[in-house]
Amino acid sequence: MATDAHKSHSEEPGQPITRLLVVVDAAVADVEDLPARARDLVHAAGEVYVVTPSLPGRLDWLTDDIDRSCHSAEERLDVVLDHMRSLGARATGTIGDASTLTAFADAVTKFHPDHILVALRSSEHANWQERRLVRHVKERFDVPLTAYVVDPRGHVRARSYTCSRLPTDH
Repeated sequence: MATDAHKSHSEEPGQPITRLLVVVDAAVADVEDLPARARDLVHAAGEVYVVTPSLPGRLDWLTDDIDRSCHSAEERLDVVLDHMRSLGARATGTIGDASTLTAFADAVTKFHPDHILVALRSSEHANWQERRLVRHVKERFDVPLTAYVVDPRGHVRARSYTCSRLPTDH
């Protein structure tokens, strides 16, 4: 179910992106590793809000032992904000909730994005909360979405997708 916050974006092609939400499960090693589509979205956006979910493992999440994953999310946030600012973006950000979908919901409610850019860990390195994440986000929020996959070395996989085509594994 989509919240009212989603109605603020325009579905018309060619409409400017004034508010870009960037949710990062995996950061690229260098800003030059960002896919061209991601860089284009950042350059086009008037304002960028970055969220790095803490992504605890299942046992850590159940036992509320998320210190290590929060520290990792904080490091990822610093890296991504540096990348965004090096591209000239007006960027702010925060560490997201331990529940990835809650992190998205909080960010969408607070920021009211026109577009969502998601950096995912590769499927062989994704945790349990990242399975079918793009599909869940698209169905729940109905905001145009672009996603790309980052391998453990911080390099982007060739495959990425936009709001018109949903992946089967993320």
